[in-house]
Order: sequence, then C-alpha cells, then structure tokens
Amino acid sequence: MISGEIREADPFELPEWLGETDVVWSADSGLRTGHRVAGRLDPAARGDGDRLVCDLLAVDEAYPTTVVGNDVRTAAHRAWRHGQVLVLDIDDRLTLAVPGREFAPDLVLESLSRLARAVGASPERYAVLLRIGGR
Repeated sequence: MISGEIREADPFELPEWLGETDVVWSADSGLRTGHRVAGRLDPAARGDGDRLVCDLLAVDEAYPTTVVGNDVRTAAHRAWRHGQVLVLDIDDRLTLAVPGREFAPDLVLESLSRLARAVGASPERYAVLLRIGGR
C-alpha cells in the first residue's frame, strides 16, 4: 500500500497555466514498470521553468498488496464513471488515480484528457510523451 499522506486535490487550485497554454505530460518511468508511472507536466511554449510533477496511479493493483484503501479506490472509480479523473496529492506529488492495474497508451491519453477538462482546457492542448519501460 502507498505510504504517506493521500489527500484529494482541487483541480481549480492547480497552476493556471494548465488551462491556459499547451501542456506536455512526460513520463519519467516506463508504462510497463507497474501500477505507478512517474511523470511531469510542462508548459509547451514557456521557458520560465514552470513544471509540475504528475504521476499516474492504477488503483486496482492488489498483488502482493493493495495499492490504496477502498475509500480511494471507490472514489477513483466513481470519478471515472462520471467522465472525470480523481486528482490526488500523495506526498506533495500530484497524482491521477485511475481504475485499472496497469497503464496502456490509451488509458494514459484518457487520463490526461480528463485532467485537461478538469482545469478548463481542451484536451487538444495536451500532448503526451511516453516511455516504454520493461516488466
């Protein structure tokens, strides 16, 4: 189970540039490395050093131990069912909690599309840079 403090984050309290400019999410680890993919959000056209860590977390992984408690898992599934993504703060890292056990490219794209809509941006303004990784 994830150790550390898990809090729900309010998308309206995230940096304004997430909804105002083109954004690139870049994976810092490969998709095949497990239930948590470390990454970051960068403004595509700004060189002023803005950057926001943003991880992806597949909340249904249960072996050898559950990833998160049932309350977080249920909230992630509820948000997803309503066309949203659960935005968390885990140890001061923005984290998108997504139903599933692992990530495929389509799930990553859908997760970031939902984040874009949550901050008032068009998903057309978001791009994704993936790393393959190994099992």
